[in-house]
Amino acid sequence: MTVKQSFEPEGAASPSNFVSPPRKDKMEGELTPLTLKLQWLLGTNHGDKPLLKRINYLHLFLLTITPTLALIGLLTTKIRYETMVFAVVYYYITGLGITAGYHRLFAHKAYEACDFVKVLLLLMGAGAFEGSCRWWARDHRAHHRYVDTPKDPYAFTNGFWYAHIGWMLVKQDKDKIGKPTDVDDLYEDPWIQWQHRNYLPIALFCAFIFPTLVAGIFWNDYAGGYFFAGVLRLVFVHHSTFFVNSLAHYSGNSTYSDQHTAKNSVITALVTVGEGYHNFHHEFPSDYRNGVKWYQYDPTKVFIRVLSYFGLTYNLKKFPDNEIQKGALQMKMKALESSMAKLNWGPKVDSLPFMSKEDFDSKVAAGVKLVVLDDFVVDVSAFITEHPGGEKIMKPYIGKNVSNAFRTVYKHSIAAKNLQATFRVARMKEKDN
Repeated sequence: MTVKQSFEPEGAASPSNFVSPPRKDKMEGELTPLTLKLQWLLGTNHGDKPLLKRINYLHLFLLTITPTLALIGLLTTKIRYETMVFAVVYYYITGLGITAGYHRLFAHKAYEACDFVKVLLLLMGAGAFEGSCRWWARDHRAHHRYVDTPKDPYAFTNGFWYAHIGWMLVKQDKDKIGKPTDVDDLYEDPWIQWQHRNYLPIALFCAFIFPTLVAGIFWNDYAGGYFFAGVLRLVFVHHSTFFVNSLAHYSGNSTYSDQHTAKNSVITALVTVGEGYHNFHHEFPSDYRNGVKWYQYDPTKVFIRVLSYFGLTYNLKKFPDNEIQKGALQMKMKALESSMAKLNWGPKVDSLPFMSKEDFDSKVAAGVKLVVLDDFVVDVSAFITEHPGGEKIMKPYIGKNVSNAFRTVYKHSIAAKNLQATFRVARMKEKDN
């Protein structure tokens, strides 16, 4: 297996990166009242138009007819063990077509593959019936480039259900959706172009005809093959992919960055064929792994790696571990700093007034229990009776510089050092000798 380290960010600046702003005469007008009510699901694409003119009827039909047919199958067709086992296996096969093929190979170029694997993944991905690879990868690159902005095709900032399915139910507004940095490779790859030109017959065969024939020919269950291995399996594959756009941006941890909504979650990984470590993926998109740890559930990573042992995949890209650890540690430091900021560490040094030696001596003479520690005036009035060594130990030091005694006579604990900082009331103008 050949592993190539890659740290060049995707979408590096180039003249082709420039996206001109939409013309004012094409800008969206005032949103209709119905658009505002349905914004949680349909967003604002073409929001100034009547609802019926906003709907993408092809997507609406596909995304409603499949669960309807699956329900009909469950109510009318006997469930056979062999068919359900095949349906689960085919779920993973077509799911890997999206995760290993459409996503990591073609959209992110996280590894390379021989022509046989390319074609196989394009067929597997077509079986998921999520559009051609060229269309899918183009939108996904735009998603990464413009994540969480109005130019993101399925921005989670528009809401969970919009990111999950709503963005497909309305027509895309070409003046709003951002353009990916470069898609020339998608147009130049002959296999991607072959699948794109012949997508409908390929997808119909892989999604419905093939599973029907397998179940029918091998154990005489044509109906079960169609309804369960075909349609019901497809519903699960669809929502598995959709969860990457919704759940993976909603639930989990910001392990490597909090500058976008993507999260790391083992739960999401379980329902997305390993795509749940999404925070890692958005930080290091060219890495062929999502689950970077050996124990993280990522069957897509394993599938790609196993193929590499036979020379079928190669140049598997891994982001430098040094940079990955930096991101994780920076987020831990940020979380630690946030927790520390909630605690009382005493007054900020810059906020403390200066106190002259004369003022210090005057206050002590007046009965205020002050000491000097590291050029800070510390008021121990509230603590002197609580001192672990007793009040008698501290009394002789009142009005004096206790810096030397604090460290040499008795080596005070970190807790003692932290506590005394909360008693600071001023800074000495001159060091007390």
